[in-house]
Amino acid sequence: MARPAGRKTGSTAPAPARRPGLRGWVWRVALGLPVALVLWVAAYAVINPPTTFYMIGEARVLGEVEQDWVDADDVSPMLLRAIVAAEDANFCLHWGFDIAAIRDAIADGADRGASTLTQQVVKNAFLWHGRSWPRKALEGVLTPLVELFWTKRRILEVYINVAEFDEGVFGVAAAARHHFNVGPDELTDVQAARLAMVLPAPKLRSASDPDAAQRRRTAAILDGAQTIAADGRDDCFDRPAGD
Repeated sequence: MARPAGRKTGSTAPAPARRPGLRGWVWRVALGLPVALVLWVAAYAVINPPTTFYMIGEARVLGEVEQDWVDADDVSPMLLRAIVAAEDANFCLHWGFDIAAIRDAIADGADRGASTLTQQVVKNAFLWHGRSWPRKALEGVLTPLVELFWTKRRILEVYINVAEFDEGVFGVAAAARHHFNVGPDELTDVQAARLAMVLPAPKLRSASDPDAAQRRRTAAILDGAQTIAADGRDDCFDRPAGD
């Protein structure tokens, strides 16, 4: 008997698509995580971080936190210099890691920190607080990425907006209002230096009511800010004249 035309013999249903096993998922995560981190860093070069893990944690403890974003163009120029003088005088001279400062810290038995402003921005904007090897490893990966995708002025801009200047007071706009009842563009040189002075221990120091040691530290920051302006170490972040 003739078989019906067009009908194939011996045909089988297509095999179902194989789902990736554990090894497949591990490879997907291993390949996808670096891409996600690069995209995240690149996005924050132009998009302001909406919040941070630390802000979220503090809001849960305190009920709420204060923060208002302000562009670097709208703050006192002295503030940027004071922050650099207080936290990372060689900010314009390194690519994210201050090797000389790291060597000095090791020589001193690691009794003092050697974190650059870039590293602090990475910790504040992308990671969590606390000391752990996973966080330090991620910081080591993200720091050069931030230096690659962001300008030095952008690094400072993000820093002054996510740093804590008193308990639950984040960013220089909220800090200027909280401590001095002025806008960030109205800060005097001394007020700007006082805000820089409270870092990195804003819960232990006061910008509005400093003690004698904190006043001496403020004076040293003012002197340092003037020095880096005189020797050109603010060139990488200073706003060009006339802008």
